Amino acid sequence: MTEFGFDLLQLARVGYILLAVSYGLFAIYLLVAWRGGRPGGILLLAMLAGLAWGILSAAALAFGGTILVLSAALADVLRGAAWLLFILVLIGRGALPWPLSGLAITSIVIVALQLLAVGLAAFGSTIAGDPIRLQTMTSLLAAVFGLVMIEQFYRGLPSDSRWAFKPLMLGLVAIFAFDLYLFAEGSLFLRLDPATWSVRGLAHVLILPLIGISVARNPSWNMRISVSRDVVFHSSALLISGVYLLLVAGAGYYVRFFGAEWGRAFQVALLFAGLLSLAAVLFSASLRARLRVWLNKHLFPYRYDYRTQWLGFTAALAAAGSSLSPGESVIKALGDLVESPGGWLWLREPGDAFHLQARLNAPETDAVEPADGPLAGFLERSGWIVNMEEFRARRTLYDDLTAPGWLSHLSDAWLVVPLSSLGTLIGFVILHPPRVTVDVNWEVLDLLKTAQQQAASYLGQVRASEALLEARKFEAFNKMSAFVVHDLKNLVAQMSLLLKNAERHRDNPEFQQDMLDTVAHVERRMRTLMAQLIEKTSIDQKRPVDIGEIMQRIVHDKRASRPHPQLTVMQSTSVMAYAERLERILGHIVQNALDATDEDGIVTVKVSVSERGDAEVEVSDSGVGMSEEFIREELFKPFRSTKKSGMGIGAFEARQCIRELGGTIAVRSEQGHGSSVTVVLPGCDKASAPVAANN
Repeated sequence: MTEFGFDLLQLARVGYILLAVSYGLFAIYLLVAWRGGRPGGILLLAMLAGLAWGILSAAALAFGGTILVLSAALADVLRGAAWLLFILVLIGRGALPWPLSGLAITSIVIVALQLLAVGLAAFGSTIAGDPIRLQTMTSLLAAVFGLVMIEQFYRGLPSDSRWAFKPLMLGLVAIFAFDLYLFAEGSLFLRLDPATWSVRGLAHVLILPLIGISVARNPSWNMRISVSRDVVFHSSALLISGVYLLLVAGAGYYVRFFGAEWGRAFQVALLFAGLLSLAAVLFSASLRARLRVWLNKHLFPYRYDYRTQWLGFTAALAAAGSSLSPGESVIKALGDLVESPGGWLWLREPGDAFHLQARLNAPETDAVEPADGPLAGFLERSGWIVNMEEFRARRTLYDDLTAPGWLSHLSDAWLVVPLSSLGTLIGFVILHPPRVTVDVNWEVLDLLKTAQQQAASYLGQVRASEALLEARKFEAFNKMSAFVVHDLKNLVAQMSLLLKNAERHRDNPEFQQDMLDTVAHVERRMRTLMAQLIEKTSIDQKRPVDIGEIMQRIVHDKRASRPHPQLTVMQSTSVMAYAERLERILGHIVQNALDATDEDGIVTVKVSVSERGDAEVEVSDSGVGMSEEFIREELFKPFRSTKKSGMGIGAFEARQCIRELGGTIAVRSEQGHGSSVTVVLPGCDKASAPVAANN
């Protein structure tokens, strides 16, 4: 090693360090993936031998010493022996190599000679000449025999099986050929070429990807290993980009070197043009598609990495709502599977026809396909994906399919993909031609058929969610309308009572004033109800309201009723509530008590504050009362009422509103002995001073 320059020693040391790191990581990966197969176990042994060789060689270059140098040479012999054993096992189809007497014995002899050369070098023996030269000769013999074994193995492979072993054979041929050149030159000139020897470790690192690809292609080795298509694609793109930049830089350097004064300017212009064209190429979707198709075709047994495709397809569907509608996301997800830039989506409408629902990078069209039309009927019966290029060339392949006129006028129509859910055609997607030529074989069709089912289920869920949301909106509106109608009924009852009393008290000034106040109140309430219907929500705002003042207004509005309700405010407090809604439901409770009581009966209203500061309103009457069974099972259910003209939603709305405010409502009643309803609402400020009011 003293003949080598410092820079070459540094390069060799880095190469062996990279060798140790890469072989170590790959060995760990193989150990985790190994499932007990003999070829996989011997391959793991070869990786471990390569790891030991890299560590010992780097150490020998760093620290020197005869022991480290000889240990590195011994590890090199064991590494080569492991590769020969691996090839023997492959030739024997996974069996032990003992029946292969010729190749096995020759391998043993060559490895023994290499070990002998290392041993002679260790003891400094001069038997058979220089031991270093003997090492060189035996290494050369091992390289030649390795190439012979690879040739024997490859010739014996069936033609349909060679594809799986090509990367491995290429890698092994490369390292054996490298050693052949290195040691052949060393034997001729009695010294190893320093430059070639310094990159030997790097050469062995470069074959690892080829070994990994072959392991992935040969599951019979009992190793669960896979090569990521994305890694291969991006690595290949990076490699191509690097080579491109190197070529441009080299051309620029040549022009500058030979171009005199204008060389520098031309170099800058050339480099700029190269970078600009590289950016244009890298941003080209068609070029990326061509590279992806080429890699999938030549490096993998199947065109698609189904796990990656499915995750990408699901992610594309989930992206709906950000920049794409659900229909556009379905088009994009299906198009990405076959490198198509866009297309159209037709969905079945309630009128039993398929209408255009979405389009992506496609022109507008008003085409409508009847549910019983030729295209829809064919897609629903067969479930086939229609390749329009194939259909135009060989129509007999598609049985009785007759393309509708509007489809014939879509010049960019390529694939017609049905969307079926539970055996029912809910729509179909027509995709644009791909960015790069795609062979629509069985694998492409199977992937699209599986994806279309997922897309159909997704669209079905989207439509069901939209229908449910619409139904809930109508439900909420109908519920609000029912409450409004209930309030209108109470207002109509007030007006009816007013008209009934007007015949007897029309000349009474007090009654006239009371009538004007009542009409104004009814008019204000009706305007509020109309605004609530128009806005489709309550226009009331939540705010602190005094419970005593609310009950005073309610009792005042009921002053013309018989019996006349009696109000007692023991103590009042404010509660956080919707003032108009709370007044309405408390008024409903008072009105129910009046309706259940004869004119000579008693209705009392008491307002107080509990020890906890909660507002309590108790409405009692001496009316007909209710049974416990009715209170438990009927009272608070909508559309249940004991009154002939009742709608049965007042009590339901009252309990719902009180619960929303954090309060409770309790009912005590006995048939024939009246009822008592107690409402408790949490107070929002300190109780006011005690007051008493009797009306």
